[in-house]
Amino acid sequence: MRKHCFIPDCQIRPGSPTDHLAWAGEYIVEKKPDVIVQIGDFADMESLCSYDFGKIQFEGRRYRKDIDIAHAAMDVLCKPMMDYNERQKASKHRMYRPEMHITRGNHEYRVNRAIENDAKLEGLMSPDDLRYSKWGWIDHSFLEVVEINGVHYSHYFKYPLSNSPISGSIENKLNKIGFSFCAGHQQVYQVGNKPLPNGNRIRGLVCGSFYLEDEAYKGPQSNNEFRGIFILHEVTHGDYSLMEISIDYLCRRYEGMSVWEFMKKKYPGIYAKSDWMKYQEKNNGVK
Repeated sequence: MRKHCFIPDCQIRPGSPTDHLAWAGEYIVEKKPDVIVQIGDFADMESLCSYDFGKIQFEGRRYRKDIDIAHAAMDVLCKPMMDYNERQKASKHRMYRPEMHITRGNHEYRVNRAIENDAKLEGLMSPDDLRYSKWGWIDHSFLEVVEINGVHYSHYFKYPLSNSPISGSIENKLNKIGFSFCAGHQQVYQVGNKPLPNGNRIRGLVCGSFYLEDEAYKGPQSNNEFRGIFILHEVTHGDYSLMEISIDYLCRRYEGMSVWEFMKKKYPGIYAKSDWMKYQEKNNGVK
């Protein structure tokens, strides 16, 4: 039986805080899962967002900035592991070498779509510019399904005759997909299981939120979703024991304060605009 770490969508863009990535990196080194899966949309690639073309918020966006901030953020996530291995190497102890997968999301696929829509961009930009493999990730294309110990990972799972993601409740997804899966893409937290007549059990997990900022398009009523990472313990034949690790827990563990206190102190501008932070303070704050 093996231990997996599942990291939901990070959607890193210029100006994004990356402290949570450092916390996740520290936690990974501490717990040493055998497998790490980042489910895609690590990079937001806002400069290629077709929905924002012509809007005021599109001003100033640049492809190079998107690539550079994704590289810098990946450095933050992987630095604790690299530092740990440097210490292990110096002391001639065993280094930590987990199996690492990244399943690209629709945000990373914006690069492919931009090239498909404008042939002049071929050679000027490339999906390979993100260079995830530089940090040791096995880099999987958008919607490729990666099976590890019976759990199937993909950014999302789609209907057979459509590129639209299978939607609805976790029970509907379990019925439609038919095997154990973990997916991102949706800013929700859904978890469920389905016992089978043969004595086995399939598991479903959907979570697409691991970031400190609000998504502006969601508005003030919808930015209170769970944000965090997951450890899948005792993974075998698609079954496992699930542990959720909230972003607030990570902040308390490595900063000694709640996430809303940390953001209020270090990023007052982001805190002031964040409905999610206000929700955290209201429900977890000590008055």
